[in-house]
Formats: sequence, structure tokens, C-alpha cells
Amino acid sequence: MEANVMLYELRIYTILPGRMDNIRSRFADHTLGIFQRLGMKVVDFWEDAEGKSVLYYVMAYDNMEQRNQQWDTFRADAQWQEAKQASELGGPIVEKVEEVFMTRSAFFHQ
Repeated sequence: MEANVMLYELRIYTILPGRMDNIRSRFADHTLGIFQRLGMKVVDFWEDAEGKSVLYYVMAYDNMEQRNQQWDTFRADAQWQEAKQASELGGPIVEKVEEVFMTRSAFFHQ
């Protein structure tokens, strides 16, 4: 990958039945603030338009090395570990996480 090409990651979270409010609260009250504090860039965030219990969001990185380092730091963060544990007192929230890595197509200009 060229040095000036941004790496984007589409993260797809399938949420366990009845737990959408829990994941919304966890992102709104904790996760997004931790991302910001750690310098992690969220490009945008979506919920499934057909009512499925799925969240989609895109992160941007300079390269895969930066991505991996940021996620390692995030997972080890004491504030994140505490928030995750507290949010899962009633059971797990996320059934599955999918990660899709992308770079912008050279032929597309906005």
C-alpha cells in the first residue's frame, strides 16, 4: 500500500437479541470518548435500516501498523475494560464482529 493511501476499516457488529440499547449506551457513554482520547478516528456510524440488530462503523488509519497498535492500546485500556465489564453485567452484548479493510478507489473523486 502506498504511504499516502489511507486505510479504512468497516466494522460490522451483530448484536445479541434485546441488547441494542446496551451497545448504543456503551458507544455513546464510553467507547467513542475512549476512541477520541486514544486518537482513534471514527469516520461515520450507522444502524441497520431494515431493523436488524447490526451496527456499522468506519475507522480511518494511516496504515495497518497504526490500526493494530491503536486497537492493542484500546483493548488494554483500563477505562475500556471497566466499561465493557459493567455493560455486560446482564450478559454479552455482541454476537459477532466482522472487519473489512478498504482503500479508496483511485477512479472515484468526490
